Parts: sequence; structure tokens; C-alpha cells
Amino acid sequence: MGDYSSLIMIALMVVVFYFLLIRPQRKRQQEQAQMQNSLTSGTRIMTTTGLFATVVAIDADDVILEIAPGVETRWVKAAIGRVLTPVDDVVHEEDVKSVDVVDDNVVDTIKPHDDQDSPKK
Repeated sequence: MGDYSSLIMIALMVVVFYFLLIRPQRKRQQEQAQMQNSLTSGTRIMTTTGLFATVVAIDADDVILEIAPGVETRWVKAAIGRVLTPVDDVVHEEDVKSVDVVDDNVVDTIKPHDDQDSPKK
């Protein structure tokens, strides 16, 4: 009876490891490979090392990236970390002007940045 319970515990541990570690890792690898195979010319990407670039051309396992106007480098597809989605007109809260209304006249006031006027410690 004791032999069966230890075998059941080992089998249960294998199943738990599969569902918690192995299966999610395989899914991430498949998604990464699908993303790398779906690259097209003109796509903005970030490499696994954090370099931002635009795809210029694609060979079998290589990708030609433009990192600056006129500067092209050759990378392996596996070095592509993620595809960047274009964001139109990102507005940061601290860059927005607040508007105060006084006697039906619009007066623009600019919010000061906290680090601009405060002395350094």
C-alpha cells in the first residue's frame, strides 16, 4: 500500500510541474515563434537587448533592422523580443496644461514640475 501512495505522489508532482511550468513555457515559445515568423517590412520592434528598430528585410533566419536613418544591421529572428504597437499622440498628464475660467475669460496656467523648482537634496 505504501508503494502505491509514493508512486501516486510522484505522478501527481509530475502533473503539477507540467501544468505550472512546462505547458506555459511551451505556449510562450510558440507565441514568440509565431510573432517572429509574422514579421513584415516596416514593422517597429524591440530586440531582446532593448534596441528599438524597424524591420527592413527578412531572410530565412535573419532580419535586417534599421536602427537609425540609413543605418541597417543584420539580426537573427530569435533576437526580436516584441513587436511595438504604434501609439498616436501619447499625452502625459504632467505635460497637459490646466485651464482656469475667470469671468468667462480663459486663462492658461502651466503646472510646474515638482523636480524643477525644488532644491536638490
